[in-house]
Amino acid sequence: MSRKPPIDPVRWTPPPIDPLPEFGPVELTMVPMPGDGPEDVVTDASGQLWTGLVDGRIVRVSPDGTAAVVADTGGRPLGMHVARDGRVLICDSHRGLLALDPATGALSTLVESVHGRPLKFCSNVTETSDGTIYFTESTSQFHFEHFAGAIMEARGRGGLFRLDTDGTVSTVLDGLYFANGVTVTTDESALVFAETQARRLSKFWLQGPQAGTVTPLAVHLPGYPDNISTGTDGRIWVAMVAPPNAAAEWLAPRAPVIRKLLWRLPDRLQPQIRPQVWVLAFDTDSGDAVAGVQATRPDFGTVTGVVESAGKLWMSTIEFPALAYADLEALS
Repeated sequence: MSRKPPIDPVRWTPPPIDPLPEFGPVELTMVPMPGDGPEDVVTDASGQLWTGLVDGRIVRVSPDGTAAVVADTGGRPLGMHVARDGRVLICDSHRGLLALDPATGALSTLVESVHGRPLKFCSNVTETSDGTIYFTESTSQFHFEHFAGAIMEARGRGGLFRLDTDGTVSTVLDGLYFANGVTVTTDESALVFAETQARRLSKFWLQGPQAGTVTPLAVHLPGYPDNISTGTDGRIWVAMVAPPNAAAEWLAPRAPVIRKLLWRLPDRLQPQIRPQVWVLAFDTDSGDAVAGVQATRPDFGTVTGVVESAGKLWMSTIEFPALAYADLEALS
């Protein structure tokens, strides 16, 4: 862990919390990984799964759970997406937006900087059918190792960006509160994106009379949304990291100097999240929560990624050396 960078917090009032339907536990199957922190999980056309570990390794996982290391970014891989041409797109907090050739393991850099500024926290990525790539940056100030600094600052330093097929990079939205997961709706009319600190899901419209505008999909969430994906039935699956941290949210609207002092303390004295298994599915039109899992167990939790594959709902985490999956039929 590198030395903590300074923070520059501001007073910020967290959103209220609206209740959601309660979804109970389901049977989970654990799939061990060859390292810690498989932060996201995605699936390719052949049913293979892909994830990235805290030490930079990219792992391919067969449907039976066999894991093989394919590449090493040398950074911290986070959100991923399998492109139309089969490449695995990888957001890496230290290297930017990468592309992996799954056949050779060769890595190439797609985006290192935006408008001359190096990417600090490339977070999640998706692609539309015309080859346009959209990706988020959680904060322009900190790398993944110091993500808590961004939360303590409570500044909208996140953004949503577009990479066109000609290589042009442009800003779609800025001022986002820890921008995170992003996915395309089934009909490609909109992107859905998550803001972890703001505890909300929003739509950025790509088509129709609202094209180019943002509308809320689900707000005042009772937890922090992370990576997201579009299900086969069009639902938006959301990995919910944890319920709101009471201490962090109490501090946010108070004098910034308190958080400056707290940031200097050892990590064990910082506000902590409570690990649990929590994912939710939202209707892409109404924003209603229509399915989910919520449970506490000792061997898995702090879910940061979720994807459907071959009748299973796969989950990833930053806290454990494993993936997990549940039978989708058990969630309907």
